[in-house]
Amino acid sequence: MDIKGFDSDKYIKLQSKEIKERINSFGGKLYLEFGGKLFDDYHASRVLPGFKPDIKIKMLSALRDEMEIIIVVNSSDIEKNKLREDLDITYDLDVLRLIDSFREYKLRVSSVVITRFNDQPAVLNFKKRLENLGICVYKHYNIDGYPHNLKKVISADGLGKNEYIKTTSSLIVLTAPGPGSGKMATCLSQMYQDNLRGIKSGYAKFETFPIWNLPLNHPVNLAYESATADLNDVNMIDPFHLEAYDTTAVNYNRDIEVFPVLKSIFESIMGKCDYKSPTDMGVNMAGYCITDNDIVEKSAKQEIIRRYYSALVDRKKGLSSSEEIFRLELLMEKAGVSDSDRPVIKAAENKAQETGAEAFAIKISKDNIVVGKTSELMSPACAAILNALKEISGIDDHIHLIDPKVIEPIQKLKSNNLHSDSPRLHVSEMLIALAISAVSDTSASKAFDNLAELKGCEAHSTVILSSAETQILKKLGINTTFEPKYETQRFFMK
Repeated sequence: MDIKGFDSDKYIKLQSKEIKERINSFGGKLYLEFGGKLFDDYHASRVLPGFKPDIKIKMLSALRDEMEIIIVVNSSDIEKNKLREDLDITYDLDVLRLIDSFREYKLRVSSVVITRFNDQPAVLNFKKRLENLGICVYKHYNIDGYPHNLKKVISADGLGKNEYIKTTSSLIVLTAPGPGSGKMATCLSQMYQDNLRGIKSGYAKFETFPIWNLPLNHPVNLAYESATADLNDVNMIDPFHLEAYDTTAVNYNRDIEVFPVLKSIFESIMGKCDYKSPTDMGVNMAGYCITDNDIVEKSAKQEIIRRYYSALVDRKKGLSSSEEIFRLELLMEKAGVSDSDRPVIKAAENKAQETGAEAFAIKISKDNIVVGKTSELMSPACAAILNALKEISGIDDHIHLIDPKVIEPIQKLKSNNLHSDSPRLHVSEMLIALAISAVSDTSASKAFDNLAELKGCEAHSTVILSSAETQILKKLGINTTFEPKYETQRFFMK
């Protein structure tokens, strides 16, 4: 489903131009704090159809000749083995992944900064590992009372105590494995120490959401709130921007709350602050690149519903609170949506009631929803995907895309050798079986060639699927919601 409401090419041009202008406004050196995901911003691609998940890294690639990257990681996150849940890897390993990923785009990572450093053994081991790999590592320390204790922060025993990061570029991008890393404090530390050395430098922030020049309750901004409902982030009209320019702009509570302190810090470091509002600090041009507001609004509303169902599943797993659910229900009310606005939910429920088996529904076009149910051979997601591929490929419903002779040995392998709880094929296994069938069967080959057409489709399952199956659905680009219930009464789910 290739529906677009956002111009990615225009975005790259406008965003690159805005960053270059900001560099020049500070005398040729800018520390750019990069929030959100650089390589795989799937939230943005869902709510802004046409926004490519890797568009931000491509935009930075256009600036590679004048740019270097600093990766910031909090020592507490290393010590606690904090996981990046979407990738299921620890933050220290994600630092290595990020370095590799930047290098693939020929972007230079000049150093890694470890913040809140306190000689923790695990952190010292990680530091040594990075240095053995030829990576420059700098230590930054905890500052008591940061950021409000200005006397302590702006001192040799505060920002001045941190190791000074040697940089050679006009644009220094700071990114991290996750939030709470200390990117902002690292920027302030560099600006403070640059000033002591007579070097002019400035700060700006890159955040895609909320989009400052869309209305406060625009579905795209509400979708951002739904994505951060567990953090208690709230979109607000920026009062500083309104006072300074008599123009409304949208920001979020944390940036608005901390702005007076940041303004004072900038004034203490540089003698003045060019920013009149937290919105001024941003360089986000996404709002200017929306080409079809109707498409974008519909997509954002679907995201809000998806986030609601995701929270319901997390609560079932003991990973979210009822308060988060209440906030998401309020956001759905603000956006004027309910589960009835997601027709795959009703389609899956109807199939389950009709057959007495768990079901899965996929919307492959505006008026076409296909369904599948649990069987002895495969999971409901497998059945629905095969049925969807038949519809997309114009293949008769009675034709078997996968020969039962291919399925049988896979089931025997699962049951007899791998001791699986269920011999049914899951999505990854079904796709391998389809690929094998495609070698000798023209219908299977045609269906296999159309797998990419499933990207962007909406889907719903009447049960929570395994994490392995859920990950494959994500990789296929199928936006799936789940009823908050398990297929069995077993407590342990693989």
